[in-house]
Amino acid sequence: MNTNWLEKNTFHYSDFVDLRHLVSQKEKKNLTISLCLPTLNEEKTIAKEIIIMKAELMTRYPLLDEIVVIDSGSTDKTIEIARNYGADVYKASDILPDLEECKGKGENLWKALYITKGDIIVYLDADIKNIHHRFAYGLIGPLLITDHVKYSKAFYDRPIAIGKNKVRPTGGGRVTELIIRPLFSLYFPELTQVLQPLSGEYAGYREVFEQIPFPIGYGVETSMILDIYKKWGLDVIAQIDLEKRVHRNQDTQALGRMAFGILKTFLDRIEKLGMIDIKKDTLNEMIQFNLVENRYMPDTYKIQGLERPPIIEIPEYREKFKIS
Repeated sequence: MNTNWLEKNTFHYSDFVDLRHLVSQKEKKNLTISLCLPTLNEEKTIAKEIIIMKAELMTRYPLLDEIVVIDSGSTDKTIEIARNYGADVYKASDILPDLEECKGKGENLWKALYITKGDIIVYLDADIKNIHHRFAYGLIGPLLITDHVKYSKAFYDRPIAIGKNKVRPTGGGRVTELIIRPLFSLYFPELTQVLQPLSGEYAGYREVFEQIPFPIGYGVETSMILDIYKKWGLDVIAQIDLEKRVHRNQDTQALGRMAFGILKTFLDRIEKLGMIDIKKDTLNEMIQFNLVENRYMPDTYKIQGLERPPIIEIPEYREKFKIS
């Protein structure tokens, strides 16, 4: 395997710490930049994310032009808090309401394309406990400084919580190492150079995002990398070391459900690419078992297999962005 990409297209966020230069490059290229935060019950972290991004990357350095929150139906105070701190907040269900309603992170990301105005869109998860504006400018940097990078992906150390006040300095990324890296090694060994393909922080040009489909659930990050790679090649992708990311950790059962959704998406993708021939329809249900009153009871998790088409195919999008 040729590792030239790993050497040429891997950056550290400190490579882009000169924010004045990034702003000048943005203005020179006449670009606008949107930040999207997909949310579902993020009242504990959303305020800090908005405050830091607005203060550092809108007020101090005008790198971002808007901060948009797309919410999946939070039952806590996420929406209220986000609005109070100045983000533009939308419920996913209110966007393109004539379409079948779906819930999932991928749905929020896809609908953000209709709402946001930017030529570049930055997607950040809303549960980052150690949020810092490097999470945004580190991803934006390669898109402004280079001419060939069209999509940038975060990687980092992921400390894993082992108790109320204890954190192990290395860990996390378990689904990547148990599911995605083995699959990439089998079918796309060149993509194993993408160190954290499931990271929830990435940025790219609208012209890229609008031309690829979005699975509505957990598989969106996997499909995004595969689709961008197959359509434009590996060289348009960069990865940026953000050093450390702290967020809430999920239990093994939750990770199993995530792995199920990702595996389903991956199999669908490589079948469409003609790389495998699946003789039997795969199901959308994962069966797990819980011990209830000394009996093992099945717990069925069902995913929506729906995938949103490239949004450039949606008439309302074409009309809004004046695409003939």
